[in-house]
Amino acid sequence: QVQLVESGGGLVQAGGALRLSCAASGRTSSRKAMGWFRQAPGKARQFVAAISWGTGSTYYTDSVKGRFTISRDNAKNTVYLQMNSLKPEDTAVYYCAARRGYSGSYYSYDYDWWGQGTQVTVSS
Repeated sequence: QVQLVESGGGLVQAGGALRLSCAASGRTSSRKAMGWFRQAPGKARQFVAAISWGTGSTYYTDSVKGRFTISRDNAKNTVYLQMNSLKPEDTAVYYCAARRGYSGSYYSYDYDWWGQGTQVTVSS
């Protein structure tokens, strides 16, 4: 099993920045890729970004390209999501996820473990 704990959410004004962190523990050798998803009230969970742990290859949904950056710290078993130029439409609960597959995936069903989520609210 892999446990994931997110942190770093909060309230920020439009144009501001936040950095989310997701610390992995447990059988971390099992997880080969990690991702971030988000879910706004009344909407489906949406892919945001992913990273392959071994190669560092990154994947982004179009709406965050150029604004968000996903990265990892191998020594800390932690993945980060740096979010800049935030918009009100970025408001959602952000979830960290991990999967056994080697590459990042855009699909939530490909992920094996999930965190509890952290709220990000962007005011206009």
